[in-house]
Amino acid sequence: MLIETDKRLALQAYEQILNLILTGQAEPGVMITERRLADTLNMSRTPIRDALLMLEGEGLLIRQGSRGLQVKQMRIEDYMDALQIRALLEPEAARLAAGRMAREELDELAAILASLLESASQPGSKPDRSIVRDVDDRLHGGIGEAAGNQQLAQIIKTLRRQTQIFDLRSVPERLEATCREHLVIIDALKDGRGEDAAAAMRQHLGGVRESIIRRLSRS
Repeated sequence: MLIETDKRLALQAYEQILNLILTGQAEPGVMITERRLADTLNMSRTPIRDALLMLEGEGLLIRQGSRGLQVKQMRIEDYMDALQIRALLEPEAARLAAGRMAREELDELAAILASLLESASQPGSKPDRSIVRDVDDRLHGGIGEAAGNQQLAQIIKTLRRQTQIFDLRSVPERLEATCREHLVIIDALKDGRGEDAAAAMRQHLGGVRESIIRRLSRS
């Protein structure tokens, strides 16, 4: 029971620190200390330490010798490299996951995506980035798990964490396209159409890549 409690607290700390990084509250380049995080999150240092090790393993934190851990400063080259590897792995994961994910989960994700699209059509509306990120995590993470290869799922999760730092804040115009692409992926997954799911995933990641390139060419 104690081990399970420690694991649960470490996961809670992980999610909270991850949110600080993805929302920019813990800025790239800033040094992370257990003591400060323990005070901020009102937690003991043991789960904080375990959470930091997980984030270091995912490449979001970089160890700087005796100084401790630093939030990684993601270069665009890092992002594009990670996205390229995702484009090699995730279509295959989608192919394997087709027909294996719970229809109830996929239906719920589709409903949320439809709601996001409806909201996006309203003038002046801004997407709730926490909802967008949650849907993205559930769909891509669920595909990784349903593929039936734990190492593949972990690699995809790590790569996605690294690319999430460069998200809709940088390419807000991708919201509607992403929602529509996700809906196509979901339809293929529900119907067990593996090749179609792989093709839809490939198109989705290709669209993300092209939007980043267009944004960079205008800057």
